[in-house]
Amino acid sequence: MAGPTVLAFGGNALLLDPHNPATQERTAAAFARAVRMLMDRGEGMVLVHGNGPQVGMILLRIEATKDCIPPETLDIMVAETQGSIGYLLCRSMRNEIPEREIAALLTQVLVDPDDPGFVTPSKPVGPYYAQEGAEELVKSQGWRMKETAGRGWRRVVPSPRPQEIIELQAIKDAVGHGHLIIAGGGGGIPVIRDENGGLQGIEAVIDKDLTACKLAVALRAERFVILTDVPHVSTGFGSKSERHIGRMKASRARRLLAQGEFPPGSMGPKVEASAIFAERTDLSALITNIELLERALGGKAGTWIDP
Repeated sequence: MAGPTVLAFGGNALLLDPHNPATQERTAAAFARAVRMLMDRGEGMVLVHGNGPQVGMILLRIEATKDCIPPETLDIMVAETQGSIGYLLCRSMRNEIPEREIAALLTQVLVDPDDPGFVTPSKPVGPYYAQEGAEELVKSQGWRMKETAGRGWRRVVPSPRPQEIIELQAIKDAVGHGHLIIAGGGGGIPVIRDENGGLQGIEAVIDKDLTACKLAVALRAERFVILTDVPHVSTGFGSKSERHIGRMKASRARRLLAQGEFPPGSMGPKVEASAIFAERTDLSALITNIELLERALGGKAGTWIDP
C-alpha cells in the first residue's frame, strides 16, 4: 500500500464568514469532496485543520461572560475546537466517503518551555480592543497586547515549535489500516513535561503547518498538501512585481524565507513546513487552494516545493 497523505488547511478556510458559523457546514462538505479525490488508492490519510477564527469566537464568548464564568486557558480552547471542528469534518467525511473508517483524535503536542516563542509572544488571537480595554486586560489578566495600526490592540500569545506528537503511535496504527484520521487540529493541544515527567497544558498556540509537517515526516507520508486561500505561492505578494512560483527547490524556499519574502503569520510557515518535508523525505510538497487542487495534483497549478 502507498504511503499516507497528510492534508493541512486553515481555520479561515472553514469559517469563511465569522458572523455566520453555519458556513462551516457547507465548507466542510466541500472539503469532504476534495478528500475523496485524494483517497483514491486505499491509503490512510491525516487531516490537520487550523482553528484561528474559531478560537477567536471562544475568546469573544469569554469576554461577554467574564463577570459570571471563569475564563478558559488556551490549551482548553484548542481542545474544544479540536472537538467541534473534528465533529463537523467527521460527519461530512462519513456522508461523502461512507466506505472508509473516519475518526477525530484529540492530539497533544509537546513543546519546549524554554522555546524563544515564550519570551516574545507574537501570535495574535481574539478580538481587537481599544487602548483603555487593552490596558485593563494587561492589569487584570496579565495578557500581553500588541497594537495593529488602525485596528486596535489584540492579545498576543506564545507560538512555540512542535517537538513531539504525544498520540503519534495511535495515529500511525489507524493510518496503517487505511483509515482517515483528523488529528493535530489547531497545531495540537500545547503541553509540557512537569518535573515528574507528566504532561500539563500551557498557554500557547502551535502553528498547524509545522505540526502537519512533523506528522507527515513521522508517518512517511507520500503526499503532503497544504490548502490555503490563494492558488499558489508568490514573491512580491500584493505588489506590482508579484510573481507566481510554480515549482522551487527547498533550498530556494529557505533563501526566500531568510530574506523575509513570506510573512511569518501567513505564507511563511507553509513554505517552511513544505521545505522541511522535502528535505527530510526527498519528496515534494504542494501548496494550493481547494478550487485548484485537482489541477495542482496534475502539475498544472499551485506551487510544488521539491527536494
